Amino acid sequence: MGLLVRLRKEWFIIGIVLVILSAKLQPDVGVKGGPLKPEVTVSYIAVSLIFFNSGLSLKTEELTSALLHVRLHLFVQSFTLLFFPVAVWLLLRVLEFTPIDQWLLRGCVLQTVSCMPPPVSSAVILTKAVGGNELGSSSSVPFSSIFSQLFMTVVVPLILGQVCRRFLRDFLERKKPPFSTVSSCVLLMIIYTTFCDTFSNPNIELDPTSLLLVVLIIFCLQISFMLLTFILSTRSNSGFSPADTVAIIFCSTHKSLTLGIPMLKIVFAGYEHLSLISVPLLIYHPSQILLGSVLVPSIRSWMSNRQKVGLVLSFHRSLRFWL
Repeated sequence: MGLLVRLRKEWFIIGIVLVILSAKLQPDVGVKGGPLKPEVTVSYIAVSLIFFNSGLSLKTEELTSALLHVRLHLFVQSFTLLFFPVAVWLLLRVLEFTPIDQWLLRGCVLQTVSCMPPPVSSAVILTKAVGGNELGSSSSVPFSSIFSQLFMTVVVPLILGQVCRRFLRDFLERKKPPFSTVSSCVLLMIIYTTFCDTFSNPNIELDPTSLLLVVLIIFCLQISFMLLTFILSTRSNSGFSPADTVAIIFCSTHKSLTLGIPMLKIVFAGYEHLSLISVPLLIYHPSQILLGSVLVPSIRSWMSNRQKVGLVLSFHRSLRFWL
């Protein structure tokens, strides 16, 4: 019984493995021009559906309230979108002298990990589990077409989702549709078609040694950055509460698979190495959940102890004031 519960809980990660295996067995189904017609169904419909679903599920009032945590947001966004990319870019300069597959490195350090935004789901779920503060390669790139497609398939569906939510809010809160499940199923389709392109191309091979090294690099990055955010947010003059620190640890170091894969599909459309660029993000997603889940009890215990110490110090200050 415990195994079945565990399998249901980790169905998405299992699904990723299954769709990659399916793509290996039947790559012709999901290639460009194949029965699934991914150049239309994935590039436009599937990606738009994910972001429309996100806009429909995000509570506008919670987003507005979260904006008031200015210092916390500045720390998280600065770390994940500025410090993270710069730090791993420097690491890439060193790793270029190693035999690791260069396309895996580009995916690991530049595109699919360091430049991705933090996820709404896993970071918030882990933060909530602890009891923390829930923040509610050179090539010619056609920037104009990329930005126009990003606008039409990301920004517009997201705005439409928020507009529709205003009219359907009562219904959505009453029925609680499975937004996350819908997006995950669509994402599995995107991952499937991405790897169909790879396995249908005989010139692309995935080096097992490079893959293992990338897995090791990703785990080291996550542990190092979680430790760094913990140290920075717990300094005496940081001004962050223990609950804020928990949010910072998870939100600053996690990267979004749901947003990342569709964006890569747009930005690197037509690249024969797209799947290799995507692999590190596919590794990063389960590893951040696994590592976060393992650390939840320890972080929860630390936060509880810090809050108790804070209450005692506050009581002593009040007592000295009145005496």
